Amino acid sequence: MDKYEIGLAMFFATLVLIALRMPVSGAMLLAGGLGYASISGWTPLLSAMKTMTYSKFASYSLSVLPLFLLMGEFATRGGMNSQLYRSARAWFGHWRAGLGVATIGGCAAFGAVCGSSLATAATMSQVALPEMRKAGYSPALATGTLAAGGTLGILIPPSIILVIYAIYTEQSVGALFVAAVIPGLIAMLQYMIVVNVYGRMVPGSAPRAERASWGERLATTKEVWPFLLLFALIVTGIYRGWFSPTEGAAVGAFASGVLAAWRGGMRLDGLLESLRATGQTTAMLFLIMLAAELFSAALASSQLPAEIARWVAQLRADPYTIVLCILLIYLVLGCFMESLSMVLLTLPVFVPLLLSLDFGLSSDAKLVWFGILVLMCVEIGMISPPFGLNLFLIKSMAGDVPMKEIYRGVLGFCVMDIVRVLLVLFIPVLALWLPGLK
Repeated sequence: MDKYEIGLAMFFATLVLIALRMPVSGAMLLAGGLGYASISGWTPLLSAMKTMTYSKFASYSLSVLPLFLLMGEFATRGGMNSQLYRSARAWFGHWRAGLGVATIGGCAAFGAVCGSSLATAATMSQVALPEMRKAGYSPALATGTLAAGGTLGILIPPSIILVIYAIYTEQSVGALFVAAVIPGLIAMLQYMIVVNVYGRMVPGSAPRAERASWGERLATTKEVWPFLLLFALIVTGIYRGWFSPTEGAAVGAFASGVLAAWRGGMRLDGLLESLRATGQTTAMLFLIMLAAELFSAALASSQLPAEIARWVAQLRADPYTIVLCILLIYLVLGCFMESLSMVLLTLPVFVPLLLSLDFGLSSDAKLVWFGILVLMCVEIGMISPPFGLNLFLIKSMAGDVPMKEIYRGVLGFCVMDIVRVLLVLFIPVLALWLPGLK
């Protein structure tokens, strides 16, 4: 086989191994290692693995990941999810489908300090699902709202996937965080509209809750304003250059830990459990990133990404059409693959292709805009039947709800997601206005 064929074989072998239930990190390490050795030899492979491991994990910028993960753990231990939900319910609960709207608002606020879709869906489900069931919400609407609301955890900054994308593409973490703000707010409003329309179209699916007094609203707002202030401080501070992303993550982790202890939601055992959970997740992410680094190096050696870019350039297709095809690939993969693995597996192929296209934007602007598009497609994958991870998480927490009901409940949210992707695709300013890129 020539090196192009080796590159193709690596890519498809990885997909097959993942389909056979091999861990993603193992599949990428095996396929990438064999591919690298086939092109360059075994001695260069061992030499590359030696230097790659140190150079990758000795990076100061990579320490931002465990710090953001620790901030999310502290926020969960501190009971922030229940406080945010109570505040959202006090303000929106009396609307039509108000508890569902409040759940979306609570997910958005919790996602602003969590950065993980699964963590947001899991923690908010513990609080909101019993309340919606008690209020008489239909199983489809209740579970669909929680599954979709959880995806706001990776869209509204800080987002773990955006951090990893920034490190891979050598872009500003702050610029990506700020670029995600407007699409994140649009997503939250779209989801609220879906809940409200569902409640109107399906009688009895979303009864109104009692109207809270102004005293209750102000009291619940007083509980959550420190967390919202913390979110604003981190995103603004990173983007304005008051501190680096790593320092911002450290500030966020320390402040959320203090708030959790102050509110009485975390003691010594909670601190130790948060550290253990952060260490486990960090180890998993780092192993996947090492596997992706080797896989990317092997693909680069095969010249496959450059060859694909040259082939696409010869097609003379419209650049937006090409990006739309890339996003369709992400949507399909999202139905079967875990989000981070999907991103790291495809970036070595798609980033060189993107940079070869002319949109009238700078290279940095193209990468930031593409990062937001990829993030939104990953978000859709989290709730896309048949294998969206958020769907199975919600099923595990609402065991008596049939899977087909959960599928039915997320359809409206998936439609809104696709509308938002098309908006950002054809109106890039929605992602690039706040960072000031063009």
